[in-house]
Amino acid sequence: MKLRLLPWEYGIRNLFRRPTRTVLTLAGLTTVVLLVFVVVAFIRGLDASLAVSGDPRAVLVYSIGAAEDIENSAVPAHIPALLSATLRGIDRRYGVSYVSPELYTATRVAVDDLPPRMAVLRGVTPQAPLVRRQVQMTAGKWPAAGEILVGRLAATKLGCDPKLLAIGSTVTLAGREYRVSGHFAAGGAAYESELWFPLANLQQAMKRQDLSLVAVSLADGASVADVQLFCMERVDLELQAIAETRYYALLQSHYRPVRMLGWVVVCLVAGAGIFAGLNTMYGAVVGRVKELATLQALGFRRPAIALSLVQEATVLTAAGSLLAAVLALVLVNGVAVRFTMGAFALRVDSTTVLVGCGTGLLLGLFGAVPPALKAMRLPIVEGLKAV
Repeated sequence: MKLRLLPWEYGIRNLFRRPTRTVLTLAGLTTVVLLVFVVVAFIRGLDASLAVSGDPRAVLVYSIGAAEDIENSAVPAHIPALLSATLRGIDRRYGVSYVSPELYTATRVAVDDLPPRMAVLRGVTPQAPLVRRQVQMTAGKWPAAGEILVGRLAATKLGCDPKLLAIGSTVTLAGREYRVSGHFAAGGAAYESELWFPLANLQQAMKRQDLSLVAVSLADGASVADVQLFCMERVDLELQAIAETRYYALLQSHYRPVRMLGWVVVCLVAGAGIFAGLNTMYGAVVGRVKELATLQALGFRRPAIALSLVQEATVLTAAGSLLAAVLALVLVNGVAVRFTMGAFALRVDSTTVLVGCGTGLLLGLFGAVPPALKAMRLPIVEGLKAV
């Protein structure tokens, strides 16, 4: 015997018969799904920041004792010239070797009248943009002595208003003021949360004469193995070389527990949402016992009525998921957040939307089935007598 289903419009009309309960349920579901969007956007933003930070042609040379922590590396100041003179695989244009000596550190700097705050600093030379091809000047000019270049997300890392890092403003490091000469972006790479100083200025401020690393850009046909072979042959220098893409891939592995924790939070939020949905649906079914018994008396079978209840919940959660997706795209996507490595932007991409909306639909499905099954167990006579 063919199952006789309730009309589609019946479930939709029921949502509007109790507007207060529907609006409150919709708000709760939207909040739960929006939390899922935020957590997934955090994970995707972190992954995207590390993924775009590496240049496939760049190789990082730093000290063996630093392991994978470049901040603790110490490279003699003559290494850039030695690499430029020895390695044939380095890219060269118009007599300029694509070799960037850099000093990388994290320390406190003062902005305006605010207390000193932790910032990521990089001492660079004009060769840095030749190796860091993602970097693009967005305003101002390259810093001269006593000036700095500010990354797009540096204000987020410092926890200050971006207006305080406008061109012409100053930051204080080791008792000396440095004027902001320009801004740069790097397509979402980790550099965007940094302050770039002229190398000599940062060495003087940090009282160091050495470097943290030397970044080189390889010419066509060269490989990272050429640089690694140089480091192996010159054991007296105690250097190691790694492709920049490989370095940031290792950082992604380092932050894997953080990403796993994020997915655990997604599961916990979804589980809490399911229980909230169960509670809401149980309340909705209890108030409609007489209505459901009447439908059975009119000849509608229990599976058809249960399917109608699931339909109502699914339509409501779909609406909540779409609303949460719109709010995430407007309020969450691109929002910069601080992190140990600097700062990065939350990313609401196709994966984030898929996980968020999929979670919302699952909330509607699994939140409606148990209450619907319970309501169908009540005898018709008792249901008609219910108040």
